[in-house]
Amino acid sequence: MAQTIGTEPQHVQKATHHGGRDDIEAIGNRKIGGRGLGNWYSLESEISMGREYSQEIESTWKLVEDPVVVDYVNRVAQNLVRNSDAKVPFTIKVIDSEEINAFAFPGGFLFVNYGVILAADNEAELASVMAHEIAHVAAHHATRQMTRAQMFNLASIPLIFVGGGVGLAVQEAVELAIPLGTTKFARSFEAEADYLGVEYLYKAGYDPQALISFFERVQAGEKQKPGFVAKAFSTHPQTADRIKKTQREIDRILPARETYVLSTSEFEDMKSRLAIFYHRQRTREERANRSILQRRSAQEDSSDDDPHPTLKRRDNQ
Repeated sequence: MAQTIGTEPQHVQKATHHGGRDDIEAIGNRKIGGRGLGNWYSLESEISMGREYSQEIESTWKLVEDPVVVDYVNRVAQNLVRNSDAKVPFTIKVIDSEEINAFAFPGGFLFVNYGVILAADNEAELASVMAHEIAHVAAHHATRQMTRAQMFNLASIPLIFVGGGVGLAVQEAVELAIPLGTTKFARSFEAEADYLGVEYLYKAGYDPQALISFFERVQAGEKQKPGFVAKAFSTHPQTADRIKKTQREIDRILPARETYVLSTSEFEDMKSRLAIFYHRQRTREERANRSILQRRSAQEDSSDDDPHPTLKRRDNQ
């Protein structure tokens, strides 16, 4: 059962350009980041590239195999894909990690950590993260970045939504590989992914404010760990700026609706299911750690003993 929210009663005339990237009705038929001097790669090469690197991720990271969770995340993502400018089929996988992260490879290979589901307050927030990543793929950001930088080794670098283990490693690689002058391209691509992601959310029927609410959650995390986030977001716009820009876009181009989908009972079921899974996993890890500590403690105690004990005769009393 879907939960909906109301909107402003008045209708505000929005500025649109027919067939442009702010024309909501043209989504799916727009030319977003197409071929040409700005992108030397064909759709076939993007798919091949993305498949290769997604296989590397799958061989390195453990995936969630619960069919109920995987099917749910896939259905939410595919609904967004149908309401996007993407020209490739999408494959969606859920990574067994509590870190709040999601990333996409060229050609439609999307990975979402289950930590995103636990961190989201509702389905619209979960959808907002995936919409952002789908926008990266739809706008061909990876291959456009590769073309502009003329650095083919960037094919192995996914586009990161937020930080985390994978995100930090990727950002470190970016800092080593990309000349300083090209970091502005990554910033502009993040801004465009926010822009398009909000449109895809809206087109799919979700509350576009969900992206902002999730950004605010990330912003709170930045305040708790400013050193880590500053490094992980070194080529991303500041979160506060992203919030302001996204709000301006919503106000400027998205026509008012009477209702939006905010969440569903299925989302709550998935979140509860994963919370139980996460709790069990943590419990197993804690038990394993305690077992290791106990074994080490026993070994340390035995090492203090004299390896060659001798019998001593008691003195006569």
